[in-house]
Amino acid sequence: MTAWEDLVTTALLGTDRRPPATGGSGRAAPVAVLDEAAVATVRRRAGLRPARAAARPEPAPGDPRPALPAAAARRLAMLLSDRPGIGGGGRRGTSPDLMELLPQWLAAANARGFAAPPQTLPALLDAARGRTDLRPAALAFAGPRALWLARFNQDWRFALRAAPGGGASLPGAEDTDGTRQLWQEGLFAERVALLAALRAGAPEAARELLAGTWATERAEDRLMFLDSLRAGLAAGDEPFLELALSDRSRNVRTTAAELLSTLPDSALAGRMAVRAAACVAVDRTGDGPVIAVEAPPECDPGMERDGVVARPPTGRGERSWWLGQLVEAAPLATWPVRLGGRTPAEIVALPVADGWQGELHAAWCRAAVRQGDAEWARALLGLPAAPEAGGPGAVSLAERAKLLGTLEGAERAGWVAGFIAAHGLSEAFQLLGVCAVPWPAPLGRSVVDALNIARDAGSYPWSFSGVMGLAERCLDPAEAGRLDALLAVPDEGEDASPGAGGYWAEAFQRLATTLRLRAVMLAELGPLAD
Repeated sequence: MTAWEDLVTTALLGTDRRPPATGGSGRAAPVAVLDEAAVATVRRRAGLRPARAAARPEPAPGDPRPALPAAAARRLAMLLSDRPGIGGGGRRGTSPDLMELLPQWLAAANARGFAAPPQTLPALLDAARGRTDLRPAALAFAGPRALWLARFNQDWRFALRAAPGGGASLPGAEDTDGTRQLWQEGLFAERVALLAALRAGAPEAARELLAGTWATERAEDRLMFLDSLRAGLAAGDEPFLELALSDRSRNVRTTAAELLSTLPDSALAGRMAVRAAACVAVDRTGDGPVIAVEAPPECDPGMERDGVVARPPTGRGERSWWLGQLVEAAPLATWPVRLGGRTPAEIVALPVADGWQGELHAAWCRAAVRQGDAEWARALLGLPAAPEAGGPGAVSLAERAKLLGTLEGAERAGWVAGFIAAHGLSEAFQLLGVCAVPWPAPLGRSVVDALNIARDAGSYPWSFSGVMGLAERCLDPAEAGRLDALLAVPDEGEDASPGAGGYWAEAFQRLATTLRLRAVMLAELGPLAD
């Protein structure tokens, strides 16, 4: 046992149980142990041989983008350092939630092409680490220096995974040797990024690269790679996708079938059209035309190969489950021809016999979303002021939100504004989430008016906290002036909830303050370049 180990043992056991082996006269045993430890520590340090000097890291790469204006740089530091303070009793106070404005600030800064100040890079990486929704915008703004910095901190390694090759540029389609080497030797994230980059510029090259190694890829990787073909999907992809219909993975087969069904002239779309049309027809034997439905009696091997899942979820009937999948995958152009030359609106207005309307219309909803068909989406949505706020096929708010996604921004916002005017805000949150930011003036006015009506009704504002949070981020800052009349504490009626007026005044004050702050933030960044 060395002298150092002897001292450690004595210190652990205590000098009463193990007196020190050495010690000067006149010194208490604990003091003697500490003195000896001090001498031994100096001796150990003095006896160390110097290690070989580590290589200095390469300097951080430059960032050619222009620097932020000084006021915008100060604003960024404030946004990154803010943590929202939430008071007791559900009260947030009147201060804006700055962290919730950070995504919008990053989008505006990226649109103007500014570089991040170097001193903000650690905070930017920490923010992106904590919020995955921030990562694309935060890493784009942080630029190559953040990737250089991430190599020195394990907590920031996500940035290297998010950026292919840790920020290294991807080979172009013309560099066949480089692309093939990266495809064969790269990490999974690098290969996905390479496939996506090639798909954007040279879709045929990307498909050929994938086909070359398809048989040797893992099932989960094949699924991710196949999903990348959504970008730029074209008729030339059909032969490869037809081969994928025979894949040993059910998820891969289902995804290949979904992609083929979005190609209206594909062989699979034609097969699905024949199957679906055999199940749906117009019955003219009664007083008026009615859609008659006869669900498929079985799920044959051909249907399964084309992506129809044979076993239904718990609680669903087999035949209705199969019917829904056939109608969803059939081109929507099938139905005007099959159902007497009617338009989508006329088809949706027809009654459906034997209780099949919900299933049939829900399948048409999914088909309209998958195929991006705005005319069918309008027919299925119906008028926003209609009873129960929907067309025949709008079976849920989530379904309506997806249908709205097929419409142009102004039309989408107009429909949601009409919905709110007719039905209020209680079911509007999901619909508002699909509208472009900032909200157009008619939509913004409808939201503010509905909030004002809710206040006059005497309810508490946190019943609408989700909509209020969206309004803080999505209302046009020009609407701030309209809120001034709502900042006073209203007189409380007999049926009002106690103290609700004060809570509403705080909420509207916070909303107005946030809108004005957003206007200042954009002004600090300056105008967009032409």
